[in-house]
Amino acid sequence: MKEPKAEADRWLRQAEDDLEYARLGLREGFYAQVCFQCQQICEKAIKALRYGRGERVVIGHALVELAAPLTALSGFQDNLSVLDQYYIPTRYPNGLPGGVPSDVYTKTQAAAAVDVAQQIVAVVRQELHGFGVDGGPTSE
Repeated sequence: MKEPKAEADRWLRQAEDDLEYARLGLREGFYAQVCFQCQQICEKAIKALRYGRGERVVIGHALVELAAPLTALSGFQDNLSVLDQYYIPTRYPNGLPGGVPSDVYTKTQAAAAVDVAQQIVAVVRQELHGFGVDGGPTSE
């Protein structure tokens, strides 16, 4: 395991890069993929913050559980709960009762997911800056 601040920086930089990709997907109409990507962006950002706080091992995929010990993200529980619902059904046809993800997820859902991901990344970036972690360049 790398030093926690270096690991935090790696996870935050990837979250920021993925956020750019999600924005592109939103513009191009790949709504199911954007919803899933935003769940992943938040997972990476949250893990970055936990590494930045000194944790050496952070495992799991459930955003609500990953964010639970982080006061800075306490106001995001409802939004993270929605994004947690995008982890499986956005990717697999058998994750839905009918149809396929690309036919089901909407621009409204994807735009809301990007908004939450942007907010989470911004909060994490600010929190990590206090720990001496800079992350990548801001793109907002």
